Amino acid sequence: MTLGKVGMYGGKFLPFPHLGHVYAMIKASTLVDELHVVVSHDTKYEKQLHDGAKVEHVDYKMRVRWWTQITKDLPHVHIHEVYEEQTGSFSDWEKGRDGIMKVVGKPIDVVFSSEHDYTPIFEKLYPNAIHHIIDSMREAYNISGTKIRTEGVMKHWDMIPKIVQPYFAKKVVTVGTESCGKSTMVKNLATLYNTSYVEEFGRTFYERLGGCEGITMLEDYAEIAFEHKYHEKMELQKANKVLFIDTEAIVTQYFSKAYLGEFQDILDEVIKLQKYDLWLFLEPDVKWVDDGTRSFGEQKIREENNELLKSLLRQHGVDYITVSGDYNDRLNKCVSSVNELLEI
Repeated sequence: MTLGKVGMYGGKFLPFPHLGHVYAMIKASTLVDELHVVVSHDTKYEKQLHDGAKVEHVDYKMRVRWWTQITKDLPHVHIHEVYEEQTGSFSDWEKGRDGIMKVVGKPIDVVFSSEHDYTPIFEKLYPNAIHHIIDSMREAYNISGTKIRTEGVMKHWDMIPKIVQPYFAKKVVTVGTESCGKSTMVKNLATLYNTSYVEEFGRTFYERLGGCEGITMLEDYAEIAFEHKYHEKMELQKANKVLFIDTEAIVTQYFSKAYLGEFQDILDEVIKLQKYDLWLFLEPDVKWVDDGTRSFGEQKIREENNELLKSLLRQHGVDYITVSGDYNDRLNKCVSSVNELLEI
């Protein structure tokens, strides 16, 4: 059964298209020959809606991108964006309608929504179209954009499409000098929070070579930094609310200085691009363990290197949580910090 040839499903989809929106779109796509999803936007008005919200405003281009990804296997579904100024006047709707008609480029037979209150409005705007309401009681997915903005993303994680989740997943990076427990901490945290993690790629890089001391070359570090970022991107796609990361480009810069005595401009450029939600700095107050790729076991050198790394973090304006003590104390401090980040 079809209701018409051309259907339109529109909205701001703030802060993002949630599963209620996706459900309505898929249902609508089965009732018309072609469906046009229209993302309307007025950035100034939208930012006002986000005053005091627990979710930052997301630009309409990102919302259009998400809809494009969500519908990429539905060739009869088309995505558009239309500027629709919000002044509180009915003329806003009329101007928006004109923009929608222009991008659709053909008569609209069916207008889809989940709101009965829109019926008299759509009767005026689209007198020749049917207003078809989908799941007005939100029985399929009991969610709304208002609820997400008010209560936060993490509380409604299961209502976020998989394509959208990486944008909102928190990134927690663990840093420190040699043998301070970063790798074990990252794996333990990932296990506790049932999520993915990123290993220190520098370790993998030199394990492939069969060693580190005496064979390190300057160009190694850019390769390490680039591939590490690639693994971050890949693991972020699988993250369950939070991704745990072992080291990053500032640590890579630190190792470049520690091993070869040089800071590298290319690593500074990588540092400028990275963004993490929480930094956990592990102090070198646990036993140093030689794993075959480590060189700075003397405690005095460990402390000097520790200060060097902290100075680099300060130089790049990084605020971090200091983690020290025995392994139990460290785990408790990290879990407490992550729980605060996730509002648990």
